[in-house]
Amino acid sequence: NAGLLLVLGAVALGPDARAQATPDERLRGDYVVVGGDIPFGNANAIYILDTANQEMVAIRWNPGAGAAGRLEPIGYRDLRADAESRTGR
Repeated sequence: NAGLLLVLGAVALGPDARAQATPDERLRGDYVVVGGDIPFGNANAIYILDTANQEMVAIRWNPGAGAAGRLEPIGYRDLRADAESRTGR
């Protein structure tokens, strides 16, 4: 029983576990990748959603850029800021 009491005391008095990062820290990303259309041009986009940090980036493949082509960024959104700024709903 004394051993169990020591373990309980160590757990209770130990450092707190944090499930959420502080605002100046980034969480390790948890990504979802989806392909879709874009409203301009004749190419499709790849949408990469980071669900842990609530951010999204859109990129497209440009085959005419250089010999091998390259990925080009289209846009970035901070979904957390978008959700906090929504009013009237």
